[in-house]
Amino acid sequence: MLNSQQIESFHQQGYLLLSGFCPKTLWQPIRELSVQDLTKRQAPFELEAELQYPGAPQVDAPGSHTIRRLLQAYDRFDEFASWIHFSPLIESLQALLKSPPLMVRSHHNCIMTKHPRFSSDSWWHQDIRYWQYQKGNLISAWLALGEENKDNGCLQVVPGSHQLDYSLDQFDEALFFRRETPQNQQILANKHIVEMNAGDVLLFHSRLLHAATRNFSQTTKIAAVSTFRQADDKPVENSRSSRLEDVELISD
Repeated sequence: MLNSQQIESFHQQGYLLLSGFCPKTLWQPIRELSVQDLTKRQAPFELEAELQYPGAPQVDAPGSHTIRRLLQAYDRFDEFASWIHFSPLIESLQALLKSPPLMVRSHHNCIMTKHPRFSSDSWWHQDIRYWQYQKGNLISAWLALGEENKDNGCLQVVPGSHQLDYSLDQFDEALFFRRETPQNQQILANKHIVEMNAGDVLLFHSRLLHAATRNFSQTTKIAAVSTFRQADDKPVENSRSSRLEDVELISD
């Protein structure tokens, strides 16, 4: 269970790093199964080339078949579902959301990878930019399945950015945060690099500005990423966010 300082820190900063939170008995099988499915190219998945992010290979170019995400992880692995139903995770989310959490099937719910040579940059953005909810106060859990550092494209965040009010012109047409304006540069000057080890978990708000570089190392970076909402923060009907039924979570 989170203590009062951790809860306050999350609400102020928009994120909370929990070192060694996930036991090896939970994260290691997820990693092993992820490597197997990446090797077998087990659908459904999303390719780097499909995203067209900076650095991603072009369609039909070398590396164009590089997998970025293994999708629908909750229904893909029983081991992933065991992590989602891990009581300390549910209790932590409930303390932050002030409501029993539901795991979102339509967003994240994936194994996120960055491969050597053919990965891409994720520019500064808020996840809520392409989600549609009545309130939009969701929390994502990023579970590191190996070392994450500056060389292999670990997450970067801007503390407190989830509380700021933004104008539409601070974002480009794809809703990435413009990096070239003095106003935005001043905000991004406060960025923090989040390095992690296997089993560490980063909880972060859906309005938090975050980014990541491509992978400059020689090994693939792998993480399990899932998103959670309050029961009354329902997806907008007939939107992408409502296309799959979410998972109700109850702590033991």
